[in-house]
Amino acid sequence: MPAISFQSVSKVFPAKSAGGEPFKALNNVSFDIEEGEFFGLLGPNGAGKTTLISILAGLAKASEGRVLVHGHDVQTDYAQSRRLLGVVPQELVFDPFFSVREALRFQSGYFGVKKNDAWIDELLESLGLADKANANMRQLSGGMKRRVLVAQALVHKPRVIVLDEPTAGVDVELRQTLWQFVAKLNREGSTVLLTTHYLEEAEALCGRLAMLKQGRVLALASTSELLKSASSNVLRFKIDGQLPAELAAKARITGRIVQFPAHDAVDIETYLAAVRQAGLVAEDVEIRKADLEDVFLDVMSEGQA
Repeated sequence: MPAISFQSVSKVFPAKSAGGEPFKALNNVSFDIEEGEFFGLLGPNGAGKTTLISILAGLAKASEGRVLVHGHDVQTDYAQSRRLLGVVPQELVFDPFFSVREALRFQSGYFGVKKNDAWIDELLESLGLADKANANMRQLSGGMKRRVLVAQALVHKPRVIVLDEPTAGVDVELRQTLWQFVAKLNREGSTVLLTTHYLEEAEALCGRLAMLKQGRVLALASTSELLKSASSNVLRFKIDGQLPAELAAKARITGRIVQFPAHDAVDIETYLAAVRQAGLVAEDVEIRKADLEDVFLDVMSEGQA
């Protein structure tokens, strides 16, 4: 039995104004996540990732289709399916009247969990919150509040952990602390569903990935299979100046860094010659294997409506 099963899930939001068109956020999304998987859900802003997670968590209702958590329908068997889930939302939502430890005890109570102070202590220690246990939530920095959100999601020891952009806008230390702890829980049997814009995180952590665009699944495969599907290596270098428009249209440009897909040595020399002809100097030239970001951009471009 899958840990999570999305079965022909669609979600349509009504038109925002009279005469407007309804918005289809999800379009017949179907895939399963097996027990014990570390699964990544990727897509640009507006792809439908958070809508799908909201339906999974019971915060929104699908227009069509079903979602099951270990066989429990999230609508008809909400209490049991929700008990199996630990969801870390994007937004920093917290109660300003409680200390960190009190917040975790109250969260435990929502799930009927009592006398779990040893697990709360382990969460506090593992997430770098031990010295903040008695601090009021209002006193914490944004990064520390996000650590508390993670602890709240895990306090009832859910079988399925859902992380919706958990490291957005947080420091490197928290990212490393979080991934070490979540990877440990995954090794011990927890299923993890992750959405992230940090594709290097997804590549390093996720065994399998789904890529969404405009509410549709464009790719669903293991991370290694997706990387193998990359059509080329990548030529990477730095320049001072601007590439001609025709050349820039073929490149991925980030500040001074320029990257081109390169199938063979002829492609490499052709691009470098064109750069020289434009009066520019390529510095720090290197050839690298395509990574998940390259695959992601290829999939998204192929899925243009």
